[in-house]
Amino acid sequence: MLEKNQRYKSILSGLLDVVLLFAGFLLANYVRFNYVRFFEPGGAGPALHVAQDPRNLLAGAATALLLVVVYWVAGIYSNSRLRGLSVRCTRIAVINAGGILGFVFILYLMHLDDYSRVVLALFYCFSTALVVAKRMIRRWYDRARRRKGLGLRHILLVGGGKSAALYLRALEHNPYYGFAVDGYLAPMEEPGFGVPYFGSYEKLDTCLENPLIDEVVVALEADEIQMLPRTFAACDKHGTRITMVPFYSDYLPARPTIDVLDECKLINVRQTPFDNILNAAVKRGLDIVGSLLLIVLTSPVMLVTAIGVKLSSPGPVIFRQERIGLNKKPFMMYKFRSMRVNARQETGWSTDYDPRKTRFGSLIRKFSLDELPQFFNVLKGDMSLVGPRPEVPFHVEHFKEEIPRYLVRQQVRPGCTGWAQIHGLRGDTDIAERIRYDIWYIENWTVALDIKIIFRTVFGGKMINDEKIQ
Repeated sequence: MLEKNQRYKSILSGLLDVVLLFAGFLLANYVRFNYVRFFEPGGAGPALHVAQDPRNLLAGAATALLLVVVYWVAGIYSNSRLRGLSVRCTRIAVINAGGILGFVFILYLMHLDDYSRVVLALFYCFSTALVVAKRMIRRWYDRARRRKGLGLRHILLVGGGKSAALYLRALEHNPYYGFAVDGYLAPMEEPGFGVPYFGSYEKLDTCLENPLIDEVVVALEADEIQMLPRTFAACDKHGTRITMVPFYSDYLPARPTIDVLDECKLINVRQTPFDNILNAAVKRGLDIVGSLLLIVLTSPVMLVTAIGVKLSSPGPVIFRQERIGLNKKPFMMYKFRSMRVNARQETGWSTDYDPRKTRFGSLIRKFSLDELPQFFNVLKGDMSLVGPRPEVPFHVEHFKEEIPRYLVRQQVRPGCTGWAQIHGLRGDTDIAERIRYDIWYIENWTVALDIKIIFRTVFGGKMINDEKIQ
């Protein structure tokens, strides 16, 4: 039976977060004035007197309370089992960063000057680490209980077609969420479902009288839509929670949003996380900082590569090729030239043993050094560090007619590396599969995902080469 005290659990979780945040504040002060100060020539100075002021403790406690209030508004304590740990932790990290600014403002109102910046940094690190660690422990505990059959959410599935099979398959792939389908209703029993068949839709009221049912998942097909009002009415009568699997789910993004026009609900089926101005600003900021840092770090390598290209064969050092970027706008992408100048550079694909590649070109392609000038494309705003790889206009015109949803990838900046590339989909590989990975990335983007892709690009194998002909 689903535990009915979720609200009380959320309140207790919030109170525990207040304690952990304040503990992080106290720990930051303790470390700063008992360890860090010994490494400073001038000692703690006036900052120690500020830390000993009772108003400092009051500011820390007030900040902890305010942060938990913001957590609540941001949905951190939502009892939805489908909101992943990474999403919650990312929100916590962002909110805590804003909380530090709020803490400084409170200090200003209390006229506490000469406050230690080291304490602020440690406060952020310790408080974030503690509340995130709590959630990781909680997830481990919940999953351990669910493996034992405890704390499960019992589901009655209404439907026996493609949508119902999709839902059951998703649960099979994600058992740790703790959903248990007790049975399903359908016009006839479907072989291979793997869950008990309770009968036709006429048995709905009888099934809902079972107190063990926590939720009804409606997975009707298009030709069964007439059953929807009756299903909703029955669930409302018994006070049972309802979730829907729409029969058109193949056309929906990972996180659809709904607008309201009078009494009309509008589902945005092509909205991306980057339509949010904050997400777009964060990603662009990371691109600017990351590309500047990478340009500085790789400048000696780029200088040596440029000299090698110049000496290896006649022609320009930098190869410029038109690609299609954000909103289908063309731009010139930069690469170190790895082939002899040829006439098919706008339409062809290269291979690992292409005779037009120079020896030095083969070497720099092996280590993806020919792609380094694309950091300047990122700095200019033509590209992002992470995103779908850009294509030449010839291929865009060709693939958009053959590959469904191909141009969805043009809703974001193309990237130096991407979700498809770290899964081995680079060069002359299945374009439809590559697009599937690209769209998944676009719909599920987070800062943590970008960091993961960059990390796996650098340390997980061959880098960003897309093997286009030049």
